[in-house]
Order: sequence, then C-alpha cells, then structure tokens
Amino acid sequence: MINDKYKYSELSGRIIGCAIKVHSTLGNGFQEVIYQRCLAIEMNKQDLGFARELEMTIEYEGINVGTRRVDFLVERKIMVELKALTKLEDVHLAQTLNYLEVYKLETGLLINFGAKSLEFKRVTNEHKLAKQQLNEHKKSK
Repeated sequence: MINDKYKYSELSGRIIGCAIKVHSTLGNGFQEVIYQRCLAIEMNKQDLGFARELEMTIEYEGINVGTRRVDFLVERKIMVELKALTKLEDVHLAQTLNYLEVYKLETGLLINFGAKSLEFKRVTNEHKLAKQQLNEHKKSK
C-alpha cells in the first residue's frame, strides 16, 4: 500500500491496514460509531498517535462560524473521515476536501465501512500543497 507519490504514504497505509482488519472482522452493517471505536482499538495496537472526535473550529473570513468533529486526526498529519454507507457519493468526497481546507491539513482518508468491501480514498488538499510548494520555492531563492 506504500506509494511514494503520496505524502505520508506509509502512515496512510498503516491506517488503511487497520481499517481492513476492522472490516474483515466485523463486515458491513454496523453504525459508524462501532467502526470508529474498533478502528481506535486497531490504531492503538499499531502504536499510532491519534485524537478521536477532535473538535475543530470552522472559520469564514476569520470569523468562527461553528465547529466540526473530525473522526480522527492521526499523528497530527492525516485527517480520517469515516462513513458506514452502502455507497460513497461525490458529496462525501467534497465534504472531506472541505474539511481538509478549513482545518489547513494536506492529507486525508475517506473510509467507508458500509459496503461489502471496504472502500477508501486518499484525499489531498491541493490548495495547501500548492501554498507549501510556493513557500519552499521562495525559501530556496
């Protein structure tokens, strides 16, 4: 599952491995919170540092407009959004991208336990990535 073209590929591979273990043990059909608790157990077994149900502020033009709880923030690098749906829709991917943007994170995983086979998508915040590359370019001059 390690692919060098993805940032944090090894870490995301470990998270996906934990999700595969949970899905292969439980199958589909449970509520999201059950998968969330089991994934926390597996990530603890793998010595992954994470925060669960981390409340994060959402701002609009610098004004706090509310909060959202991210399912997991792993190693302060990867946001993990869980679903337990029969099928992922484009709106779920858009939601994950929006969360990456407002949380100012670069990498996320959207994991769906609700289908017969585990579904996951690696998601990259291109705006954050572009800003980092621009800053690195400026520093090198």
